[in-house]
Amino acid sequence: MADSATEPTTVVVDPVKLKALKIKTGVVKRYTKEKQSYEKEASMQRTKIEKFKQEGKDDYFIRQQEGCLKESEMMVPEVQRQLLKSYDELKAIVDEQKGELGGTGEYKTAVQTLDDAKPHLPDEST
Repeated sequence: MADSATEPTTVVVDPVKLKALKIKTGVVKRYTKEKQSYEKEASMQRTKIEKFKQEGKDDYFIRQQEGCLKESEMMVPEVQRQLLKSYDELKAIVDEQKGELGGTGEYKTAVQTLDDAKPHLPDEST
């Protein structure tokens, strides 16, 4: 009996649920990074276009660069939609599995990932 009092209790976690949590966490992380990447690319492209305009570069060349900018800008809302869908799916798993998975490192990572992704979700007003 003395041994059972000193041994920590182990919680049995369903590996299928844990794997689903890990996968959804990875998806949300990826879409968050992807959105940030498109925003950064668009910002850099705007700066580049301004520089080309100031240098008096050819209009055709500038229009090509503006086309690249539009492509990057169009990707942001698309990635945001995918991020929102993945965010909602992960949030549902986190809320549903709090009791069972709440003590795992994967659960804590998932919660942190949700917090990190929240500012990158589309505005509620749109």
